[in-house]
Amino acid sequence: MNQVLASRVRNRLIASNAVASRGNVIEALREEGVVLSEDSADELALVLEREFNGAGVLQPLLEEHGVTDVLVNGPHAVWCDRGLGLELTGIKFASDNEVRRLAQRLASTAGRRLDDAAPMVDAQLRDGTRLHCVLAPIATAGTTISLRIPSAKAFTVESLIAAGSINEEVANLLVSMISGRLAFLISGGTGTGKTTVLSALLARVNPTHRIVIVEDSSELNPSHPHVVRMQSRLANVEGQGSITLRDLVRTSLRMRPDRIVVGEVRGPEVVELLTALNTGHEGGCGTVHANSPQAVPARLAALGLTAGIEREALHALIGSGLDAVIHLSRVAGRRFVDGIHIFDFNEQGFVTTRAALTRQDETWVKESGWSELVGRCERGQA
Repeated sequence: MNQVLASRVRNRLIASNAVASRGNVIEALREEGVVLSEDSADELALVLEREFNGAGVLQPLLEEHGVTDVLVNGPHAVWCDRGLGLELTGIKFASDNEVRRLAQRLASTAGRRLDDAAPMVDAQLRDGTRLHCVLAPIATAGTTISLRIPSAKAFTVESLIAAGSINEEVANLLVSMISGRLAFLISGGTGTGKTTVLSALLARVNPTHRIVIVEDSSELNPSHPHVVRMQSRLANVEGQGSITLRDLVRTSLRMRPDRIVVGEVRGPEVVELLTALNTGHEGGCGTVHANSPQAVPARLAALGLTAGIEREALHALIGSGLDAVIHLSRVAGRRFVDGIHIFDFNEQGFVTTRAALTRQDETWVKESGWSELVGRCERGQA
């Protein structure tokens, strides 16, 4: 498409404060003294509509079924993940200024400022897409845009089985953990499917139970009749109005929750969550970034330090409040449950994990913690 012509039409639409509809595009073309075929006019209208109202040249990727992430590394490198890992697309921008304009427009639709004084933004678009941008020259290779696209469908335990993430026996165990009101965390790296698995499990919570979910960015969407969702808020440009996950966990305790869920445990809110799990709020859960289940106690203890809680106190809360950790992995685009561990105290009084179930090649193997985990599920259902 003629970029000069597109720019002239774009400028006319902006000057007249008109939407990028087919009629307005044809009117702008007439004012420019240009006549296009019907197909060419439709193409130009679609391009400008995506630019004005969507994500511009990225919009086709965002609309493509199966795409989970779109990443822009400057004007000449646009990557996407269709479920098999990142792949370079053929999409390019004319210049970094074009990437910058798109980043600023996306940020503005989320009510956020993005300029030289505030060159980074983390926000959520109206459709739930997670947006992160860094302007050049902070991003040295050019303005970066990261878009995480929410799933259009609610995952179920059955869909996890169909995808090969778990088998029937593992599914039955996970459902038993839910019905037994075990408190657990789902661990794993970025893109391993922690939110997907947690949503699927929450759908199996007793329909009479009230689930209160707190998140930094609304991603959990369980198919359950009684869900209350709350989202944290960053401070405004004056530094006021911040609402943290810690604030929301405290608030959730006063909302008569049957299950308290933290979308991602990533800071001092870990103390409020563990305290709640130790004071009668059974069945709470959440996700945490960790490279292995064995690393989870140390990860939680490190987060506790951000709240000024000593290691010994945090380990006491972990050991008496949490029952298990479900660890997820991703290999060659496939996401699966890699293991389930229970929390135990060692001789020094610190929490460690003990394997109950591990995945070896294509099978899941019962380990020494299996009987204890099954026993906890049965006691919770009694």
